[in-house]
Amino acid sequence: MRRIALLLAGLACAVAAAQDWPQRTVRIVVPFAAASTPDTFARILAESLRKRLGQPVIVENKPGAGGMIGTDAVAKASPDGYTIGVSIVGPLVNNKMLYKKMPYDPDRDLVPITLAVTQPSLVVVPASRAVTVLKSLIAMLQAQGGKATYASIGVGSLSHLTMEMIALGSGAELVHVPYAGSSQAVSALVAGEVDVACLPAISVLGQARAGKLRIIGTSTSKRSSVLPDVPTLKEQGLEDIEAGAWNGVVAPAGTPQPIVERLQREIVAALKEPEVVAALRAQLIEPIGSTPEGFLAHLRAEHDRWEPVIRKARISVD
Repeated sequence: MRRIALLLAGLACAVAAAQDWPQRTVRIVVPFAAASTPDTFARILAESLRKRLGQPVIVENKPGAGGMIGTDAVAKASPDGYTIGVSIVGPLVNNKMLYKKMPYDPDRDLVPITLAVTQPSLVVVPASRAVTVLKSLIAMLQAQGGKATYASIGVGSLSHLTMEMIALGSGAELVHVPYAGSSQAVSALVAGEVDVACLPAISVLGQARAGKLRIIGTSTSKRSSVLPDVPTLKEQGLEDIEAGAWNGVVAPAGTPQPIVERLQREIVAALKEPEVVAALRAQLIEPIGSTPEGFLAHLRAEHDRWEPVIRKARISVD
């Protein structure tokens, strides 16, 4: 009886804390640099949450180590609802398989709030290449006998893993050429220094519209609502390709459940606001919004999707 009483008392305290929350500034930690997609999303979200919560909501960038520095800052923050984080597949899923050691355990030290947004990645080639669809691209890559090259924005990045998934699915042997970021990878593509890449749509669309790059398809499982005319790789014959550049919101483990639930409700509601939707879509970002349970299921599905790619391609960061 005493144990039950303590549990009930603890629950009552958590509910009371959620009812009083927030009483001060809420911080959103972004584990990437300013102007990155997670940063853009976080700043749009922060403005909406400021109005909804009645307290300041600030964005703090903590880039480095493939997103792990900022995500670790969230994991180690006080679990009181005043620090939350935006993160992606690497720091939340794939880095467990890419790094021998991480400063936090994403399964133990973080709780999912919502799978918030996604952005399509596009497979593109230099306009000088005589390919227009996936079939001719694969034929071109296979014809080079293991010398075909692809750009990425770093070892272990989604752009790297997606091209390895394409290589495994098509039987093409490719040479990986990592760059420091999207702009460098795009420059290499435009110059014809590499044959192909799969990069965030926002980073390549301008050069594609200028006629310097050619879009082959999107790596998402279905056509993106922000680029409905771009066919998927899946509908062009690569059935097992699914790679979306999503962003989710997480909190430190131990954050009271009522606060997690309040955050989830407010964020999902914000993602339905017409002005938020318009601001996101202008950056080729699609709002999603999910329950914590739905986000957790997505994280598990991502692990199952990328583990065989990382293992078969023998990818390791350290």
